[in-house]
Amino acid sequence: MNLRIRTVFSILISFMLLLIVIVVGLLLGEDSFAINMERKNQAPSYDHLFGTDWLGRDMLVRTIKGLTLSIGVGLLAAFSSTLIALFLSLLASWNNLCDRIVTWLIDLFLSVPHIVILILISFSLGGGLRGVIMGLALTHWPHLTRVLRAEMLQVRSMEYVGVSQRLGKSRLWIARHHYAPHLLPQLFIGFLLLFPHAILHEAAITFLGFGLPAEQPAIGIILSESMRYLSIGMWWLAFFPGLCLLMVVGLFDMLGKNLRLLVDPFHGQKS
Repeated sequence: MNLRIRTVFSILISFMLLLIVIVVGLLLGEDSFAINMERKNQAPSYDHLFGTDWLGRDMLVRTIKGLTLSIGVGLLAAFSSTLIALFLSLLASWNNLCDRIVTWLIDLFLSVPHIVILILISFSLGGGLRGVIMGLALTHWPHLTRVLRAEMLQVRSMEYVGVSQRLGKSRLWIARHHYAPHLLPQLFIGFLLLFPHAILHEAAITFLGFGLPAEQPAIGIILSESMRYLSIGMWWLAFFPGLCLLMVVGLFDMLGKNLRLLVDPFHGQKS
């Protein structure tokens, strides 16, 4: 089996596993993790693979529902950050002044600890789902913008871009017909690689109490609540949700890396 086939196979497996998690999470109703005090604090068993919590809720169901919510938040945040990165990279190609402004913005955001500025933005916007998504979107674009800007500078020096300029084509036309098509592969892969960071940071600030509200079945909420019960031996409350979160993040990371390998001209054709 050559490298391309192995890469495509890995992409399909990752995509199918993530799709299963999302579909199952969307199909689960609120009654599936209703309170049942008769089965509270049960350790993992055949009836409840992830055990139950202090309110008798099935932890497997809560974990899947939380992962679905976290995936949705991560996708929206990563998509918004990708659009910001695309806009700023196109703006950087406009002229030297715009390029200096974009570079200054990138350096400014990268100079502040990531989690600090994320908490500040989320808190200033009132927290909740909107605050978390906006905070993630406004803090995850700098690295991708730097990559896209470097690609933009390379394309701008190409001969066909100079020909279009001499033919009188507008900057907007050149950006749409020359820059944007060249950036689309990097943009898509960058979006997939942004997602693991977004979902982990969403869980982190929710765990710290600056993210999603307590009534949301998010992984960060589950992990935060479980900390009060670890000292009495209820290890499964944090172990299984945390492990599943790492697995989902790893699947997205593997999906992005395999897609980058697939489109890489130096590796994608290698057998």
